[in-house]
Amino acid sequence: MMDSLLTPDVLEFLESGETKAIQEFCADTTPAVVAECIAALTPDKLREILLLCPREEQAEIFSFLDFEQQRLLLQQLKRREIAHILTDMAPDDRADLFKRLPEEEGEDILPALAQAEREDIRRLSSYEEGTAGAVMTSDYATLSANITAAQAIEHLRNEALDKEMIYYSYVIDRQRRLLGSVSLQDLIVAKRSETVEEIMYTDTIFTRAHDDQEDAARKIRLYDLLSIPVVDAEGALVGIITCDDAIDVITQEQTEDIEKLVAVAGSHETGVYMRTSSWKHFTNRSIWVAALAVLGLVSGLIIQGYEKILAEFTILAAFIPMLADSGGNTGCQASTLVIRALALKEISPRDALFVLVKEFRVGLLLGLLLGVIAYLRVIIFGGGSTMPPDASLALVGLSISVALCLQVITATIIGALLPFIASWFKCDPAVIASPALTTIVDITGLLIYFTTASLFLSIG
Repeated sequence: MMDSLLTPDVLEFLESGETKAIQEFCADTTPAVVAECIAALTPDKLREILLLCPREEQAEIFSFLDFEQQRLLLQQLKRREIAHILTDMAPDDRADLFKRLPEEEGEDILPALAQAEREDIRRLSSYEEGTAGAVMTSDYATLSANITAAQAIEHLRNEALDKEMIYYSYVIDRQRRLLGSVSLQDLIVAKRSETVEEIMYTDTIFTRAHDDQEDAARKIRLYDLLSIPVVDAEGALVGIITCDDAIDVITQEQTEDIEKLVAVAGSHETGVYMRTSSWKHFTNRSIWVAALAVLGLVSGLIIQGYEKILAEFTILAAFIPMLADSGGNTGCQASTLVIRALALKEISPRDALFVLVKEFRVGLLLGLLLGVIAYLRVIIFGGGSTMPPDASLALVGLSISVALCLQVITATIIGALLPFIASWFKCDPAVIASPALTTIVDITGLLIYFTTASLFLSIG
């Protein structure tokens, strides 16, 4: 059937009793699309449609639903239906579901599962959030070093239906210590009589269970891996992280960084904007906004302290927005680039001096460019502005240009320096640097602007 089938169409088929049409749709459509089409239905309707889908696809469709939908659906499903779906789910998806469920709800569901699945859930759920162990799966293939390539292929053929990843197989000893890895391609092209030990890679890239999940995802990206093995402190293989999970980790981390850059608090989950209430959005944003607004009052005090010069040279007021925008833009550019470079391990805190020198050069060039633009603006369009009779328009333009140039240089250096300061104090640079940057740059910019104008125009 057509892939464009939408929720109203599915509901209409269900209410008219056309179950065969729904079955055909589910059989001919990928689980992700089916989940998207039925996501808006009530839990009881979700259950009806899910049970019409082929048994082997029910767990996949369930996995693509968001957590709240999964939770409500579990309350509608019968014990046997829950057992079928959760047993067929990928181990990491299943463990993630149980970690998010309230404890009493999870304990009610666990008895429906076999002992092996219960133990797997408890083991995968035991790792701290944010670690490689928390996102790994136990669904992987292992081989012994002493079997032949032919035996290994036969072994994988028997396991293929039950494993998420068989392209890479991991070679372990009797204590499950990781010895190496071998790809399916290596096994196929090898001589049938060659042993796994002869063709395996012994310098396998791996991560440890308690390493940061972002570091593990970064290794997958860096080495173009489909999966990466996860070992414990003794070097025993405990799971793998697949590339699709690595993409989820990177997406989550980028979402967190972006929201922190704009001073949004909260859990930083992906795909939850529409499900988050206005009040929750307010509480996530209000703290930093209020704090920085109070700090921003300092800018008003600075302007108030220079009322005399503003009264005599009204043209100065016209350039305050340009001053604030230029400083904020160049500072944010520097801050964002440095935060990103720190996150990707391209630079470290010990590179601070080199980065500051580089950003000073960039800031100087940007300052000269904007200074020239500001000077031309004063000379060409500033003739009608209020100023003392003996004042020189060229001197006013020069003072504004110099102040703007100094502001851009200062803002660029501050933007580059704040992430390093946050790193030195073991804070997240995205949390500290970007939210505070605009307010700090505004304050320093106004001080530079009015101090420079006072010096050039000889007003005390």
